[in-house]
Amino acid sequence: MAIQPVLKFAAFTLATVGLTVLLTVPYQTASLGQVDRSWLSVVSLGAQSAQAQPVRPPELGQQVYDLMPDLPLENSYVNQVSGEVDVNNTLASRLIRYHLYVKGRPPVYRLDWKLTLADYLGVNDRILAAIYPGWDTLQTNPLDGDIAAIDSLTRSQREQLVQALVSVFSPTDAAPANSSTPDPRSAPEAPPVPAYPQPGDAQLLMP
Repeated sequence: MAIQPVLKFAAFTLATVGLTVLLTVPYQTASLGQVDRSWLSVVSLGAQSAQAQPVRPPELGQQVYDLMPDLPLENSYVNQVSGEVDVNNTLASRLIRYHLYVKGRPPVYRLDWKLTLADYLGVNDRILAAIYPGWDTLQTNPLDGDIAAIDSLTRSQREQLVQALVSVFSPTDAAPANSSTPDPRSAPEAPPVPAYPQPGDAQLLMP
């Protein structure tokens, strides 16, 4: 009769172990699923980062000066760390940084660049000196000098600046080869025009 308590204890133990396994497996499966999804998210973000093209304001700023040589450089400010003049920190590069990173405006539309220039002219959003590009790297905040430089431009120069900024972010494609002027020597010759009888031609046939 002493066997019955032993059997009951064994049955209870097996039931407990089975219940524990049933509760643990779904949790582990769910955890693995979460890990898989997290890994896929990381891979997806990595692929997007690899496809993104880095924006380099100094290089783009130089392209703006190539298109508009008379634009003021405003690059005589001293770097806080090196103590030397940072010649690559130009008006154009700071203008691009402000447009992209401070205001978050797209760089391929003329209207958005006109809004940015309107900020410098004081007729749109106010530019805060505390977050203006160069405040944390240059010994002197370049905001006042940049505002004066933009204000000194004529209306036609500002239009030229807007076009230059749009062009460096969305350069036009080269003209297709088939758009060139065809060589007249390769054009097909026109068929000869038939000669129609003229008055008096019948007399030429008489003996």
